[in-house]
Amino acid sequence: AACGFPNEAVFSPNIPSCPHSSGRFSHSSLDLQVTTLSALRSVCGEDSVLLGEAVREQHGRDESVHRCCPPDVVVFPHCVEEVSALAKVCHKHRLPIIPFGTGTGLEGGVSAVQGGVCFSLRKMEQVLDLHQEDFDVTVEPGVTRKALNAYLRDTGLWFPVDPGADASLCGMAATSASGTNAVRYGTMRENVLNLEVVLADGTVVHTAGKGRHPRKTSAGYNLTNLFVGSEGTLGILTKTTLRLYGVPEVVVSAVCSFPSVQSAVDSTVQILQSGVPIARIEFLDEVMVDACNRFSSLSYPVTPTLFLEFHGSEGGLEGQVKTAEDISQSNGGSDFQWAVDVETRNLLWKARHDAWYAALALRPGCKAYATDVCVPLSRLPQIIVETKQDLVENRLTGPIAGHVGDGNFHCLMVLDPGDPEEVQRVHLFTERLARRALAMDGTCTGEHGVGLGKRALLCEELGHAAMQVTSSLKQMLDPMNLMNPGKILQPRGG
Repeated sequence: AACGFPNEAVFSPNIPSCPHSSGRFSHSSLDLQVTTLSALRSVCGEDSVLLGEAVREQHGRDESVHRCCPPDVVVFPHCVEEVSALAKVCHKHRLPIIPFGTGTGLEGGVSAVQGGVCFSLRKMEQVLDLHQEDFDVTVEPGVTRKALNAYLRDTGLWFPVDPGADASLCGMAATSASGTNAVRYGTMRENVLNLEVVLADGTVVHTAGKGRHPRKTSAGYNLTNLFVGSEGTLGILTKTTLRLYGVPEVVVSAVCSFPSVQSAVDSTVQILQSGVPIARIEFLDEVMVDACNRFSSLSYPVTPTLFLEFHGSEGGLEGQVKTAEDISQSNGGSDFQWAVDVETRNLLWKARHDAWYAALALRPGCKAYATDVCVPLSRLPQIIVETKQDLVENRLTGPIAGHVGDGNFHCLMVLDPGDPEEVQRVHLFTERLARRALAMDGTCTGEHGVGLGKRALLCEELGHAAMQVTSSLKQMLDPMNLMNPGKILQPRGG
């Protein structure tokens, strides 16, 4: 859907024009094209080097509103040796390299803004080196989080980082994804122990040492986290070693309504301060709750609402649940609904899980665009109140949902893509929201990443000196700017 989004350029200022969808390399002569294609095919086979327009367009967009920018060719390597050999071909002929996992990103991270070769990694789908006693596993880039948890089903272990979409785990590492469980289990940054990375020239690097998987290390620079969040601009992630956790004995969920945003956030802070190891605390504003009620035939009070989830043992959870309930009630929380069995828990969480579709249903035929900022918890009530006022003043539809336990929230902007004036108002709103977060010592993106649309905001967030260091790292690892060019950093000379 993002490929045909009218006026989408307003979300991506200063992005170079996309290459023509002609199937020709935009950086080389006809003879070189033939030579290059022959070299690519010699590595991974005729059937794994595709030039068709449909497959190129499929790999030139994600789920964001950014324009579709198809690569010149899509390759499907089967192993790290093929990824390395293909990268060497691209390096020799100075062709851009764009890694592709499942295409579920939200910031245009797979757009081939300079053409080049898309490395689709879906055929590398092995779960490797499961160490049950060590609570870790190594996977290839085609393995998604749902596939991993299905593989782990009989082991008593699971991987809890859940961004919503069934994203590839290496893709989640590349964007430093998180999600609803981050308040208890952390983001990808806290859960990646080691990475195998293919650099722009084909060199294969193991960021913590080949085969190593200690739970902690103080050995040298943290190369692993250099690549976590790099969005394919420094190398291609071909293996990731992840922390695993024991499946909780008991899971208890709850929904609670509050008279105001302030009281809901106050409850969240006090629950965390009390030491309750809560797994999820999700927030929906009254607009979002109303949309969910209509969409899912629910009957929650149309007020700011918290969705909570606790993981632990049967004996240990009783006290945690009681503490959370007492704190919530002391802040005006009411209409508590608790659930232990899976069916009832799923029903309680239905509103949160269906939030995207509920927001879209507010304006049938329109498109949705999800914002993403994060601020210190103490500033969360202020930014949500100011954001809601901004939405009203600018006649915009933007229900709010967020991971309130770590200060991260989203406005699900619903807009008519055929109305240039409304598209422009949404664009200006998202910039104001990001700068509002920066003014409150927060970040322009808590989990979606920078991609194409937030490059200028990243400069404002980090400052000149830190951006100079970032650019120097990029220059050292990728001096020809072949790795996913145009993402995170502003174009050189621009």
